[in-house]
Amino acid sequence: MPASNPAPSSNAPASSATLNVAIAGATGAVGQEFLRVLEQRNFPINELRLLASSRSAGKSMTFAGKDLVVRDLAEETFEGIDVALFSAGGGISKQFAQKAVDAGAIVIDNSSAFRMTPGVPLVVPEVNPEAMADIAIGSKPGIIANPNCSTIIALVAVTPIHRAAGVKRMVVSTYQAASGAGAAAMAELELQTREVLEGKPPTCEIFDRQYAFNVFSHNSDIGPEGYNTEEMKLVRETHKIWNQPEDQQTAITATCVRVPVLRAHSEAINLTLDKPLTEQQALAIFEEAPGISIIDDRDANRFPTPLDASDRDDVYVGRIRTDISQPGNTGLDIFICGDQIRKGAALNAVQIAEQLL
Repeated sequence: MPASNPAPSSNAPASSATLNVAIAGATGAVGQEFLRVLEQRNFPINELRLLASSRSAGKSMTFAGKDLVVRDLAEETFEGIDVALFSAGGGISKQFAQKAVDAGAIVIDNSSAFRMTPGVPLVVPEVNPEAMADIAIGSKPGIIANPNCSTIIALVAVTPIHRAAGVKRMVVSTYQAASGAGAAAMAELELQTREVLEGKPPTCEIFDRQYAFNVFSHNSDIGPEGYNTEEMKLVRETHKIWNQPEDQQTAITATCVRVPVLRAHSEAINLTLDKPLTEQQALAIFEEAPGISIIDDRDANRFPTPLDASDRDDVYVGRIRTDISQPGNTGLDIFICGDQIRKGAALNAVQIAEQLL
């Protein structure tokens, strides 16, 4: 069943109030996407402060037709701020997030600094908005963590199935774009592609190997059990977001790799279900679920690709089929794509802020 490829949503929840918003890490890839998403969704802003390191301070960036000067990130820059969107790395978040909260702001942090901290909500708005019920603009400041990009994209697709049939086991293989490593990695992939096609040795500064025309294990650290950090984020964050007690946790295993794609991650997901579910029933669930578009045309061999998802809000779902290796319609396979910079980072954070309006 093919689906249309809608333009990004531009409608935030109605609100008569306007907020003072800060972006920490405004000049980075996600920071720039914050600006686009806030403008496209008509987020109610009174004042917007763009914050970055001292080497970026003084630069000019455009928002809603106005030029704004980037300020040096410092403790006092959060005075009077209602919502602070952080995407400047875990070290900066650990240094400044609590200071922003102490100044009265709600911090929505895109780094991994607080994701697994007890008491800090880890939120995908389509999945668990109730997790941030104790935080409120103007009266109850705090930190809300944005999950890892691969986790967000996976759970937008898998959670509706989990609610309907229960997921006992999930096997995830990710195909992650250069965007996940930032703007410099995207630029290096473009440079390497030109270099390799011209017969030159590739420039390897962001990664320690050739990225163009290659696939390799995700570049995060590998632990003693053989899983890299990216894979374990997907496992642990899913358990927290689904609020699963340790003795009732879904069994999850993941393999994460880098692929030479500029933007948007892909994931092949195999599910083992508590209850039987046909592929027709799964399709109907996806059709009703928020944040999902379906591209599933078997006759035309047309399924989601990173290009479909690039610069789009939705997670794209296809290859919806019963797993023939599991008995009685208790297994399901899907293939999904989502924009890592958008839904996997900036959009999810802005949607969290919208939930607080």
